[in-house]
Amino acid sequence: MKKGSRKFDSAFKARVVLEAIKGVRTMSELSSTFGVHGTQIAYWKKQALSALLGIFSGERGEERDAAACEALVASLYQQIGQLKVELDWLKKKSDSFT
Repeated sequence: MKKGSRKFDSAFKARVVLEAIKGVRTMSELSSTFGVHGTQIAYWKKQALSALLGIFSGERGEERDAAACEALVASLYQQIGQLKVELDWLKKKSDSFT
């Protein structure tokens, strides 16, 4: 019978990762304490450390989100303009057929 994958909430992952980052206990001790494979703990730790690099990079998440949103809005306005020009052209051409 196939065993389903377990789901861990973010609070549990954070607790495990903090213990791993502290380095007080070995990976096998953490694995047996929390009931999670050492490879999984190492993966979560890697994710957390890479996220920390983004936090201290100087660019805040809200600024990135705002810049991405502005770029999306500009792109959408460009598409609207292009479609409006095409629609006007099609209307002009359809009038010539009638």
